[in-house]
Formats: sequence, C-alpha cells, structure tokens
Amino acid sequence: MRPVDMQPVGVELAIKWDDGTETFVRLEALRRACPCAGCKGEVDIMGNLYKNPDKPYGPNAFQLTRLGMVGGYGVQPLWADGHGTGIYAFDYLKRVADAGAN
Repeated sequence: MRPVDMQPVGVELAIKWDDGTETFVRLEALRRACPCAGCKGEVDIMGNLYKNPDKPYGPNAFQLTRLGMVGGYGVQPLWADGHGTGIYAFDYLKRVADAGAN
C-alpha cells in the first residue's frame, strides 16, 4: 500500500492510497505517533528501552511545515517546532491513519 497523494487539510492529513481508498489522520495523532528513536525509543539486545524524557508539546508541535518522501518506502514530516526525525514507513502511516478512523 502506497500513498499517491497527501495534502494537509486544516488539522488533518488527507491521504489517497494506490488502491483508491482515502484516509484522514489528525496531525496531532500523526505527531504523537512519531516513530523516531527520540520519541518512541530504542530497545537494546537485552530488551532495555532507551528514549528521551517525555516533554510537553509546544503550540507549534502539531503544525505540519513540510512532508517529504523518503525513498520508495516512507514519508518524513517536518513540524513547525523543528522536529523532523521521524520516518513513517507507508505501512506504519496506514496503521496510524486507520487507528485514527476508529
């Protein structure tokens, strides 16, 4: 499943998928699901989780500045607060979008 078009619409990201379906995901949900190591952490071989301390989101945290493609497998949003290290693989993006629809 791959997106063929993505456009921010208000507080949501509209995604049209290559199977013809469309999903809308709230930008806040997208940001809170950031898969980067700083947000979600990393697990070592012993199963220990390492991540940055949780910090409150600022007023610009949920404003999408840019959405760039990463190779043929994902997208990387840049948020107005400067955060931009999360790469959302297409299958992960689809799961986040579907979870927001429920």
